[in-house]
Amino acid sequence: MSDKTFEITEANFQKEVLESTEPVLIDFWADWCTPCKMLSPLVDQIAEEYQGKVRVGKLDADANPDVVMRYNVMGLPTLMLFKGGEAVERITGYQPKDKITSKLVPHF
Repeated sequence: MSDKTFEITEANFQKEVLESTEPVLIDFWADWCTPCKMLSPLVDQIAEEYQGKVRVGKLDADANPDVVMRYNVMGLPTLMLFKGGEAVERITGYQPKDKITSKLVPHF
């Protein structure tokens, strides 16, 4: 995790994501997931470049199965953008950074 991202857990999900006044991008990842490790630096770059426009959190899918099931996350990595307590965008699998930002930026 970079200094521009924060950890999301089942315990802080409501406050940090659903009640956030800013959009929140969540990176659902797992330790065993190679594409997750490839995506992580891109997520850190997005957190840095769009600081002040979006908060970026990382959620360990293995440690937080209730959130994974609640939002029907079937594959890893999955990026979900929440705005006003609602999931407004979902990107599953490794994608190049420009493809990710083209889907996210219109929501900022």
